[in-house]
Amino acid sequence: METVLLILVFCLLAISISYYGHRLYVRPVRISERLGGPLGGLTETPVERTRPSGRRFFVRIVEYIGEKVPVSPQDATMARRRLMSAGFRSEIAVRAYYGTKIVLCAGLLAVVFVGRDYLTVNPVLRIVLLAVGGLAGFFGPNMALDHLITKRHEKIRLSLPDALDLMVVCMEAGLGLDQAILNVSRELEMTHKAISEELGLVSLEMRAGKRRAEALKNLGQRTAEPELRKLVATLVQADRFGTSIADSLRTHSDFLRVRRRQEAEERAAKVGVKLVFPIFFFILPAMLIVAAGPGILQLVKHLFPMMRQSQL
Repeated sequence: METVLLILVFCLLAISISYYGHRLYVRPVRISERLGGPLGGLTETPVERTRPSGRRFFVRIVEYIGEKVPVSPQDATMARRRLMSAGFRSEIAVRAYYGTKIVLCAGLLAVVFVGRDYLTVNPVLRIVLLAVGGLAGFFGPNMALDHLITKRHEKIRLSLPDALDLMVVCMEAGLGLDQAILNVSRELEMTHKAISEELGLVSLEMRAGKRRAEALKNLGQRTAEPELRKLVATLVQADRFGTSIADSLRTHSDFLRVRRRQEAEERAAKVGVKLVFPIFFFILPAMLIVAAGPGILQLVKHLFPMMRQSQL
């Protein structure tokens, strides 16, 4: 009976995976081939992107649960800033974030509660596992969001020198700072998407009527990346005092490249120290076994019988 049940579950999973794979990947590829590839000049935006009905239904459920969570305005504002730093600017981002925390917390609690008999027989450990599962589900999205923010900051920091060099070229060609920012955001859309999105938002804010200094300050607050904040301060000061913005950008770009090289040299210098523990715990025991193993075996083989004979 158990074998039949396993076969049925395997067949059900195989059919489900094949169906969703055909619907999400194979069918769109065939349609694209019939149409002659993707349409040139049209970029797909998150709003225009069609999502599967099952995923959309799940998002609606998570959003509804997050909407019912009592959150103070200060916490909601802080969560929105962190989500924007990670690249999530949708209107439902905050509600989906809190809904995901509640769903994961309840889901892990249910999983631990159902499988408590297979995990441990100690009643105290069962209560501890329930608490750990609930806390992991509730605080897990926080850790995932921190990881996404760190990765996005790293992408922005590594793409800044290229963006500044392209901006210097645009300004030396006769463009103003506003038009240079717009051109850089368009040119770097494929290679450095994160910095392109942020510069595009700056251009949109200036088009909407905000002052340049205010739009640049919003850029630094929105991303919360230290190097980008330094760039914003440099641009604001150059604009305020009337100095050459191109020279300031070139100097800042050279500074960023020197700092990146120094960080790479620092990481390379730390490699030797970090390799001490893997070498000591993994490589050294293997070398001792290979080098001293045959001698130890011969010693045990001949010395122990001699010791027993001497005792007799």
